[in-house]
Amino acid sequence: MGAGAWWSPRTVRARVSARRAGCGGRIPKSHVVRRFAGVCSWESHPSWRTCCGAWQEQGDFIAPSPEQMEKLKEAAGVPEDHSTTELLALLAFLYLYLAICRKQRVLPSLDIVVWSELPTGAGLGSSAAYSVCMAAALLTACEEISNPLRDGERVGRWAEVDLELINKWAFQGERVIHGNPSGVDNAVSTWGGALHYQQGKMAALQRPPVLQILLTNTKVPRSTKSLVAGVRSRLMKFPEIVGPLLTSIDAISLECERVLGEMAVAPAPEQYLVLEELIDMNQHHLNALGVGHASLDQLCQATAARGLHSKLTGAGGGGCGITLLKPGVEPATVEATKQALTGFGFDCWETSLGAPGVSVHSAASLDVPVQQALGCL
Repeated sequence: MGAGAWWSPRTVRARVSARRAGCGGRIPKSHVVRRFAGVCSWESHPSWRTCCGAWQEQGDFIAPSPEQMEKLKEAAGVPEDHSTTELLALLAFLYLYLAICRKQRVLPSLDIVVWSELPTGAGLGSSAAYSVCMAAALLTACEEISNPLRDGERVGRWAEVDLELINKWAFQGERVIHGNPSGVDNAVSTWGGALHYQQGKMAALQRPPVLQILLTNTKVPRSTKSLVAGVRSRLMKFPEIVGPLLTSIDAISLECERVLGEMAVAPAPEQYLVLEELIDMNQHHLNALGVGHASLDQLCQATAARGLHSKLTGAGGGGCGITLLKPGVEPATVEATKQALTGFGFDCWETSLGAPGVSVHSAASLDVPVQQALGCL
């Protein structure tokens, strides 16, 4: 790969450098680092020859089936309680398949470095952003998709057909981590913006103005599986109560989609007021479903005291919440809110919604701290 090739959905950045020399510098231990040194040959990996032979015979490149993914995990030595680093190893071995099965018999050593500002296990889609980055980087390194970054450009975006392939591979990474994911997180990380999702079907929305938010991590652990089971149990116990609640939440989502569509054409101050009302109603409905938490109540009360509106995000039961910052909110108000939330022991960041999806960046376009941390490559 040429110098300065980076891929970033949200705030995850990854770089793949195919070369024989190792990295002479140091990467902070807080970041995920994995290296594959030496020269690898097709003949030296009989387990991979067995796993990937069927794909090679099919000719055109396709994403692996669930059964093939299980064989890949077994061949890569990925345990049931796999870590992010082990997923990185798996995706790197997919690179071996791409490069050796399709392009060449001998492969230079591979350096992979990942920098992430997203907290893991907080319901923010960090694993999906990670998988999308890795898929984009490895597919580009293998020349399965072309590098869209042109000389003199700071940022490049892949063509739609390439994004489709990136998304398919990223979904396989999500399957390694979550087993049976919806595919929403990796799709949003791939294409960015906003998506409409219903019964397994996704459609991109018109890109609204970037919405500024406070993102707060209560750091309260929760189990998505148990929370979903709790809602299902409540629905079976009180169908005439919970059923209308779910119908109302669906109506809130559709109204939000309508407003965001209007904002994509001509944003106006009154639309932010509608979003604030929808946020409040949604949060109350989610509490009624049993997926709220005392920590999230603290979050909503602290922001409401300063005229801001918040709701949980993800599965609820703790985890994270978002607070809408409409245009014109005073910086002093935002700072006071952040101080109040950190006073509860929460982590709080100012960020935005609706950003572009996976992109390739020149090294010059990266923030200075990222350049310093990854400077050895």
